[in-house]
Amino acid sequence: MRRKPKQLREAPSLFQDGPGPPVVVELGDTRGDGGADVEAAGGQGLLVTSQSATVRGLDELLEDRTPDREVSRMAQRIARRLAIRRRPRDPRAERGAGKLASVPYRYRSDDIDLDRTIEILAERPVPEDTDIVVRERMRSRRAAVLIVDVSGSMRGEKVRIAAATVAALSADLGGGEGGDQLALVAFWSDAALLKPLQTRVAPSKLLDQLLRIPARGLTNVGFGLSVAHSELNRSSARRRTAVLLTDAVHNAGPDPREIARRFGELHVLCETDGEHDAPLAQDMARLGHGRYAPVATHRDVAPALNRLLAG
Repeated sequence: MRRKPKQLREAPSLFQDGPGPPVVVELGDTRGDGGADVEAAGGQGLLVTSQSATVRGLDELLEDRTPDREVSRMAQRIARRLAIRRRPRDPRAERGAGKLASVPYRYRSDDIDLDRTIEILAERPVPEDTDIVVRERMRSRRAAVLIVDVSGSMRGEKVRIAAATVAALSADLGGGEGGDQLALVAFWSDAALLKPLQTRVAPSKLLDQLLRIPARGLTNVGFGLSVAHSELNRSSARRRTAVLLTDAVHNAGPDPREIARRFGELHVLCETDGEHDAPLAQDMARLGHGRYAPVATHRDVAPALNRLLAG
């Protein structure tokens, strides 16, 4: 039986380092009896009001104490193993993907752009290999935001799945190859921007920060999506992707499906090792023009991400 989400009366807090653009959040209509008799799941059919999130520093959120050593070691072990197993990109594997562009010869393509090459050779009687211009298909720069549900306690298989997801996306995008960008948003009833798109942070530090977020009960999926959408809009990358990791047990704030519609590409990894709401997760992926994948253990993460991010 689907729970009735708690209607918010105050804008949630966004924890981040330094100033950033305002994040506008939607709150369920609080007039009259506060929507207590509304039975639509996730705030469906409710009027909403918009407010700016309260911005607070990360130092107000993260606990000073060191995360549980065994849990931390386990998470780091998963991250290292997954990162090592991912092979570096082979530039030759990118042929056939992306837009066709004229570029200097780099021992890959043999499709010579004669007009551009003749122009260059006319000015250089003793040409070099790189004076030859060829046509290649170039992969577009990507920006991705990982949105992690940290409501409840980050223990057991939940923390293993989070560690695997952070490690996989960091290995794929975090190095900044080709201008790729990765951001990390953690959410519960509030949210934290742990890594903006423009910064470079080691996966080990991101995992440490996730584990230092105090356990919280409510799950405001819509606010996590709002923060991620705002961060993606700061990027000029042609391909902008969001990956939501959650059990989709949404119990605070308006229906997240309305916010999912605003994404050009929103994929959902649904944690199914405990209580979860697969129909809501599937709806968000469909409305966000993305794909849905269930993950029961951390070993499911890498294959699932390969399916979600293919193409």
